[in-house]
Amino acid sequence: MVAPPTIAGSRTRLGLRTRENIAGYLFIMPWIIGFLVFVAGAMLYSFGLSFFNADMMSAPEFIGAENYRKLLVQDELAWIALRNTAYYTFVNVPLHVLLALLVAALLNQRILGLSVFRTIYYLPSVVSGVAVAILWIWLLHPDFGVINGFLGLFGVVGPQWLYSESWAMPALILMSLWGIGGSMVIFLAGLQGVPQSLYDAAKVDGANAVTTFRYVTVPLITPTIFFSLVMGIISSFQMFTQAYIMTQGGPNNATMTAVMNIYTKGFQQFQFGYASALAWVLFAIILLFTMMIVRSSAAWVYYEGEVRK
Repeated sequence: MVAPPTIAGSRTRLGLRTRENIAGYLFIMPWIIGFLVFVAGAMLYSFGLSFFNADMMSAPEFIGAENYRKLLVQDELAWIALRNTAYYTFVNVPLHVLLALLVAALLNQRILGLSVFRTIYYLPSVVSGVAVAILWIWLLHPDFGVINGFLGLFGVVGPQWLYSESWAMPALILMSLWGIGGSMVIFLAGLQGVPQSLYDAAKVDGANAVTTFRYVTVPLITPTIFFSLVMGIISSFQMFTQAYIMTQGGPNNATMTAVMNIYTKGFQQFQFGYASALAWVLFAIILLFTMMIVRSSAAWVYYEGEVRK
């Protein structure tokens, strides 16, 4: 016969659980402090600063919502930057997701040297953004670049790329597609999580490779697609390094992005109050599109074991 737990034993177990919780919080305390001070605290400070005329060298002057009114009514460059950022995002993200998925599907096959190919496709995603930008400046040079040199072999006169208003942003999008390795690895993990039994069942039913991919593979990796879309939207709206290193926002503001505009206003023109307002408008736009994707996920994202109502 098992004796009932004593009060002393309950207290001992409760004390052990409490000590484990305290130890857990102590381990993550550096991250919590860093988040509160350098992220949450900085965000709250910038929100308050957006209602001031502040250059960080003199006393800030409270001007209410004047910075936001100026952004909406007077600052044409802010709208150009947002338009360029939207163009980059809504072209780059679908292409990035589609190409990463296709490459992952190819690298999910049983072929000779598979690990070598996976490593080759993943390596560009771990290279420094500045190094990649400098490399692509050379590749995209209209006179001496490798890309135009390759096109010249077929008698095609390549565009001016970064020196052309109409081709500068497509050039940045082309460069971004070179670094699909991170998304490819995520899609590869999703593809390998699809049960083999479903492929066997589809084969028995007479489904070909295209039909199987469409009706078996894609529905089961929609959570991975959802994750890639959300992360792609967030990162693309914050694109800065490529444009700053390669074009400085030119030619004629053709590659001026929202984050570069914030940097210019804040750290070059010392309009920190107005730069904070720009940052919060960008934050609201990113939040809006992220919420739209999250809300729409109920209609197209499938989780294994989920019962549709």
